[in-house]
Amino acid sequence: MSRYVPSRELVERVANGEIPAIARMISRAEAGLPEAREALAEIYQRAGRAHVIGLTGVPGSGIVAVDPSSPYSGGSILGDRIRMTDLSGDPGVYIRSMATRGVMGGMARATMDAVDILDVAGFETVIIETVGVGQDEVEIAKAADTTVVVSAPGLGDEIQAIKAGMLEIADVHVVSKCDRSDAQRTLMDLKGMLTLGVRQGKNSEWRVPVVGVSSYDGSGFEELMSALERHRNVALHTESGRERRVAIAGFRLTKTAENLLMERFARACAPLTLGFAQRLHRHDGDPYSLAGELVAASFGKERS
Repeated sequence: MSRYVPSRELVERVANGEIPAIARMISRAEAGLPEAREALAEIYQRAGRAHVIGLTGVPGSGIVAVDPSSPYSGGSILGDRIRMTDLSGDPGVYIRSMATRGVMGGMARATMDAVDILDVAGFETVIIETVGVGQDEVEIAKAADTTVVVSAPGLGDEIQAIKAGMLEIADVHVVSKCDRSDAQRTLMDLKGMLTLGVRQGKNSEWRVPVVGVSSYDGSGFEELMSALERHRNVALHTESGRERRVAIAGFRLTKTAENLLMERFARACAPLTLGFAQRLHRHDGDPYSLAGELVAASFGKERS
């Protein structure tokens, strides 16, 4: 049996690009182990060089690595990863599937820690793929240097894009399956909506491109790579890019604080919840006033 390696010992091994150390460190970040936080703090201090690309889109667009969670175990179903067998053998590519574990927003709770770990391990580009955008799963735009929104022809994505705010968050629009005859309609509709000024003009240093790609015939990927490289320069070397990274830091700080508060609250309220639930069931108060009492009692109990 191999010995348990303290998280602090894993930091240098992560920096050396050792795959087992990367995997262990991400697992400990996912588990939220207090023992790992000091190591993750050191990793954060070393990170900040990688270009972080967020990849999202409405279900059916054909993107494949944050997986939906099992409703029973809370773990990742791993369905998307099965389709990436060719990439998984590439020594220059590291793939990690992470379960959302019920967290809203389309990303797993430890996503940004995993980005830091891969950054320190020497990966120059880190791609975050969300579970798929519904009405509010757009947090990826607050966590990535470049946000790529993928649409597909024939799915009514023009309307869905407006409803979900996809036009506003995209730095690059991609239309997949462009070998299909109806793809040009989707391309023209997206370009037309952007021409109306929904997003254009907010950043004078960047005009959002619409790129058509097809995995079937391989078309469009060189144009997509060119667009990503151009936006990388904007993200990493301009004032607007710096402002965006400050905003990302603010988002991450807030989310981390929320997680810490939720952990404290869960520990403190556990022994109190049943009593408050019984009062609510008897209509001895309403959900709002009783929830306020529960919060006050929980944090007061923790201080005592």
